[in-house]
Amino acid sequence: MVGSLLLRGMLVGVLAGLLAFGFARIFGEPQVDRAIALEGTLGHSHEHGDHAAAAPAGGEAEEPELVSRDTQAGLGLLTGAVVYGAAIGGLFALVFAFTYGRVGRLDPRATAALLALAAFVALVVVPSLKYPANPPAVGNPDTIGERTTLFFVMLAISVAALVLAVNLALGLARRRGGWSAGLIAGAVYIAIIAVAQVALPVVNEVPDGFPADLLWQFRIASLGMHAVLWTTIGLGFGVLAERSFARRTSGRFALSR
Repeated sequence: MVGSLLLRGMLVGVLAGLLAFGFARIFGEPQVDRAIALEGTLGHSHEHGDHAAAAPAGGEAEEPELVSRDTQAGLGLLTGAVVYGAAIGGLFALVFAFTYGRVGRLDPRATAALLALAAFVALVVVPSLKYPANPPAVGNPDTIGERTTLFFVMLAISVAALVLAVNLALGLARRRGGWSAGLIAGAVYIAIIAVAQVALPVVNEVPDGFPADLLWQFRIASLGMHAVLWTTIGLGFGVLAERSFARRTSGRFALSR
């Protein structure tokens, strides 16, 4: 049964990756092109200032482009989105197989939808509130390792807090009821995230003169792409899982007759 769910999850993930690619191509890539066009005109001191000071009057020769911009925005983006979607879909199926029947009496569709919503909040929204995505020309390349570490620390805290909140809700549900248990667990999750948001260091490397509307639109497009991905996985996998369980139940019923 787990193998069947895993296959369905990966197939839905491929579809989700295709839809996310379409969204990113329409709404995200124009913002990337705008940012690239600005990259050489902002005078971003921590990226270009030292090199500019040490460069000869004629400037440094540009390094050859290994992958063209058209390939990055086309085949490269498509390949990355589909592979990422398939991997996320497979992991989602495994988590679904573990949690189904353990988080209340929810049917497969409701379980998948709730699980996708929780994943979107914990894996995308919460880390992005502290360390949002940035377009080209934003960010010091010398600090990319530190920024990546901080992002994954925030991600790990968010996931751990979600697991703790879910377990707390399940433990309290029998004594206080589902509604009260959910409110208490939600408050605990928010409190943990609030402490982490305040405790972790702030990263602000947006150069002077960078258009605020471009930064906003890029970040909204990034969130939108993930929203498309997780919505497709949650709803699509729920339909396939429900059909899989229905066929399994009907098969058992036929054998028992």
